[in-house]
Amino acid sequence: MQRRQFMGMAAGALAAGVLGGYATRAAAGNSAAAGASMPLDVAQFRTLRRFAKTRFGDIAYVERGTGPAALFLHAHPLNGFQWRGALDRLSEHRRCIAPDFLGLGYTRVAEEQGVAPAAQAAMLMALLDKLGIPTVDIVANDSGDAVAQLLAARHPQRVRTLLLTNGDEEHDSPPPTLKPLLALARAGKSTDVFPGWLADKASARVGFGGAVYADPAILTDEAIDYYFSPLISSLAQRALVDATLVGFEPNPLAGIGPALKRCKAPTRIVWGMADTIFSPDSPDRLDRSFGNSRGVRRLANSKAFWPEELPDVIAEEARQLWDVA
Repeated sequence: MQRRQFMGMAAGALAAGVLGGYATRAAAGNSAAAGASMPLDVAQFRTLRRFAKTRFGDIAYVERGTGPAALFLHAHPLNGFQWRGALDRLSEHRRCIAPDFLGLGYTRVAEEQGVAPAAQAAMLMALLDKLGIPTVDIVANDSGDAVAQLLAARHPQRVRTLLLTNGDEEHDSPPPTLKPLLALARAGKSTDVFPGWLADKASARVGFGGAVYADPAILTDEAIDYYFSPLISSLAQRALVDATLVGFEPNPLAGIGPALKRCKAPTRIVWGMADTIFSPDSPDRLDRSFGNSRGVRRLANSKAFWPEELPDVIAEEARQLWDVA
């Protein structure tokens, strides 16, 4: 397993192998994409960040574009900035909304609010209600897949389409590779590696980027700061990050199969087959689980968090899926 190549960082390396990742792809040469606008950098993304007051807390999100809404669900331990490339490409076709999950990113969680996947799904319903959005197209990655499936199962009338990339599914949630990180989270230590990554960005690219990206060099210094700094801003925040992981035990997707089979939303699965975190059988199981699946596309050399590296693929697949919905 590739993760073991950098286990010399002890607890930090254990976290690196199973956490989600970020890579910001140089977008200057991507203007050929239909309707592409100027790509977002960290400073622009920060300027666009808004907060929606809900009973779950003040939910951080970035909104770009007009028209029917699309909801982008990020990986652990990232935030909505993971989807900046997709927002660049799709904001002329959809009202693109990229929120930060409870306990992650810049969302301010209400006192004593839970952060397990079921709570994340309920929070998203409150966010959509707050924004006056009746239905959405969902694009998800990693733990965001679990939340997307809960939304499809519990609120099928609110989901137009689903585009799922590498992430949780009923028979691989949490994946066995996550067990070391879950143990760290239960001990209150899942964030212990983050200060080291912030101080030594090269170590973040090796221990973190190398686990989940084909090219870890695209994990920029500013992205590392934007992702990890808020997660260690206080002891309370660090405890919330731990809780987002502990919330995956027991399996939040257990028994979801029949509800997904009833889901009428067109669903497409795109999977990086170089992934060492989730099972290579997961995309086919997802394909069989959904009642209106539009099949699987496999990316031979891509790892678990390929969507940030290949936003053109996200845009291509999303537009094709939206055209048939």
